[in-house]
Amino acid sequence: MRRNYWRWLIPILVLAALAGWVIWPNNPGIHVGSIDRAIELVRGLDLQGGLQVLLEADLPADTVITSEQMQTARDIIENRVNALGVVEPLVQVAGSRRIVVELPGIDNPEEAVATIQETGLLEFIDMSTVSDTVVYALVGQTVQTDFGQTEAQAAAPTATAEAGAPTPTPAAGDIPAAPVFHTVMTGAGLKEAGATSSQTTGEFEVAFVLTDEGKQTFGEYTSAHVGQILGIVLDKVLISAPRISVAITEGQGVITGSFTRESANGLAVQLRYGSLPIPLKVVESSTVGPTLGEDSLRKSAVAGVIGLAVVMIFMAIYYRLPGVLADLALLMYATVTLALFKLIPVTLTLPGVAGFVLSIGVAVDANVLIFERMKEELRAGRTVYQAIDTGFSRAWPSIRDSNLSTLITCAILFWFGSTFGASIVKGFSLTLALGVLVSLFTAITVTRTFLHVVLDGIRAAESPRLFGA
Repeated sequence: MRRNYWRWLIPILVLAALAGWVIWPNNPGIHVGSIDRAIELVRGLDLQGGLQVLLEADLPADTVITSEQMQTARDIIENRVNALGVVEPLVQVAGSRRIVVELPGIDNPEEAVATIQETGLLEFIDMSTVSDTVVYALVGQTVQTDFGQTEAQAAAPTATAEAGAPTPTPAAGDIPAAPVFHTVMTGAGLKEAGATSSQTTGEFEVAFVLTDEGKQTFGEYTSAHVGQILGIVLDKVLISAPRISVAITEGQGVITGSFTRESANGLAVQLRYGSLPIPLKVVESSTVGPTLGEDSLRKSAVAGVIGLAVVMIFMAIYYRLPGVLADLALLMYATVTLALFKLIPVTLTLPGVAGFVLSIGVAVDANVLIFERMKEELRAGRTVYQAIDTGFSRAWPSIRDSNLSTLITCAILFWFGSTFGASIVKGFSLTLALGVLVSLFTAITVTRTFLHVVLDGIRAAESPRLFGA
């Protein structure tokens, strides 16, 4: 029983019209109700210029760094660069100790580097070994902690006073030689923090929630140090010194003090986004000029247009009318793929453009297999309708297997790019994979519909030149 392919034609044309609207250069974007989104083609660092920064863990080589710590640090760095207003920044882990940050279109590289360098290592330190006077004098000052020290450094004598020993009160402005404080817990043990107001006193305070590991560590420490001061250190600067009023064993608590709404919120933000589990340092930064990016984009666009035109001319000459119909499907393929790049959005890099151009050849490959099968069926005396359906059914296993192998390769390349910070490989694999998926749709659905709608009423025996047979 013949299928009615005309019913597929209207949805295909509607899809083509929507895709054309999305890729239109002066697209106004979507502004409906609460949805307010501009639809733009997002260009990567190599196409519009910007800043690339390489961060590395600032810890001794023998210090074990877990993948969870690196991922947490990546997330926090991403939150910081998002505050710069950069469109589609790329922040990814590279190896076991490095993070790559790419900021396309950045206007002030110095400010960006300064923001990233604020590595925000958060530490909760034991300050029970010094007097209250020393603690209050150190607030806002740089302090030394034992976090990240080697065993030899940790064993070296320091100026830390012994627990329980009386500490002489320093004269005004006279602070003892810098003690080294023990780090009870880093920001890795903090899950979330926020500014609230006390239900009993109405004063502002900072509420926090700990991870399971942080809950155990904090519970043990606060149980043994009730009434003593716990220092909160960000980037080795003592930002707060609250007193432990009760043991915190439930994994959540509050930091009280003379807070205003602004200061409480400020401390909460520092706790939330400054809680890097490891210190990081900038080992390399480079600026890409926009001139190179614009020139590369122009040449890539010209190459893409030439490649598409050559393929379409070949299909029209060699396969005649079916080739022309395949060209229409190929134009729809290019339109839908570019629309997806803008809607997802995909950060388009120069290798990404190469992946898109390569996928044009993949899209044509399916049509070539189908049309060769069609020509064989027409030579065997079958009708056009039978030749189209048989050509598609017999070519499908080859199309499926070849495209599946390409998608598997793209997945491997994407994983490689994500794991080792090779964003070039990642962009190439993503655009190629999207192109392959769209090409499957256009070859199997769009081309087949066009062929049936136009060719079902034509006798191949009477018009062999139309089929190139």
